[in-house]
Amino acid sequence: MSYVATDLHGVCGMMPAFATANASDWKQRQTLNVDGLQKGLDRAINDGVHMIATTGTFGQVWNLFFDEWQDLVKASIETVNKRVPLMLGVTSANPRELYLKMKFVRESGGEGVLLGLPYYEPLPIVDIPTFYRQVAEEFPDISIMIYHNPVNHHVKIPVATFTELVKLPNIVAMKDSHRETREFLKLHTIIHGKIAHFVNQTQLFPYMSMGASGCWSHAIWAGPWPVLALYDAAADGNNDLASAIIEDIAPGGGGMDERVRRGHSLHEYAGYIDVGAPRPPFSYGISDDGTEKAKAAAARWQKLNEKYRPMVEKRRGKVAVTA
Repeated sequence: MSYVATDLHGVCGMMPAFATANASDWKQRQTLNVDGLQKGLDRAINDGVHMIATTGTFGQVWNLFFDEWQDLVKASIETVNKRVPLMLGVTSANPRELYLKMKFVRESGGEGVLLGLPYYEPLPIVDIPTFYRQVAEEFPDISIMIYHNPVNHHVKIPVATFTELVKLPNIVAMKDSHRETREFLKLHTIIHGKIAHFVNQTQLFPYMSMGASGCWSHAIWAGPWPVLALYDAAADGNNDLASAIIEDIAPGGGGMDERVRRGHSLHEYAGYIDVGAPRPPFSYGISDDGTEKAKAAAARWQKLNEKYRPMVEKRRGKVAVTA
C-alpha cells in the first residue's frame, strides 16, 4: 500500500482529460493532449496543489478510449514523479474493465486510484462492501480513494456501510460532498484517521474543523490561488477569512459557473492551462451566450487569482510572481 490516510490532506486537483484542438469532432480517434497534460500538471504542482486525482467526471473517465486512458495514466505518473500523491481514476460501468485498468495502473507504477461504483445500473447497497473488498484484496499494494458521486453513480453510500469499508486497510481516502453536518459528524466517528475525507472546496468551512482532510477542486485549473488561500485559512482556523473566500468563490451560496458538463468552460479562457476543446457530448449545443458566460467566469476567476496569490505566496515565504 502506497499511501495512508495521514499522508493525504490539502487541495486535491481533479484533473481534466486534456484535449486536442480537434477533440470536438466525434470521428477523432486520439484526442489526448499529452503536452498540455504535462505542462498543466507540472504547473499545478509547482504552484502548491497538494494532491492530484485524474479521470473522474470532469476528467471524462467514461468518455475516453481505453488507449487514450492508458496514455493519460502513463503521462500522469511520469509527470507527477512522486512529488505529490496521485490517484488515477479507474471507475467503470463494467467491473471486468476495472480489473484491466487496475492491472495497468500496477504495471505502470501507479500507487493510488480514484474508484467509484459501477454506474450503469445502481449497485445494491448490500453489494458495496463486496465491490470494494474485491478490488482491495486483489490489489493490496494500491491505495484506494473512494469516488463518492451519488448523482452520476446513482447510489449514496450510507454511513453504516463504512463500518465494513474501514476494515480494508488500502482504502485510505474519499472524494465526497454529499453529507449534511450531522451525517458528516456521524461518519467521522467511523472513518476518522482511517479514511482521509475530501469535501467540495466550498465546504472546507466548517467541514475541516469537523474532520475533513481537505477539499477537491476543478477550479484550480483556472488558477489555484483562491482555493489554496481557502485551505490555508481553514487549516489555520481563520473562520472569518475562510467564509469570506468561499463567498468570493461562490457568491450568494451558489455554485461556481464552471460549465464543466456542457460547452466551453472557464478553464479554456483563464490562461492557466491548455485544457483543449470540449469532447462530445460536451461540445453539443454550444451557444454564443454560453461561451460568453464561460469567458466572464474566467475573467472573474483571474481577478480572484490576483487577489489571493500574494496571500498564499506570503504564507509560504515566497515572492509573488505575476502569472
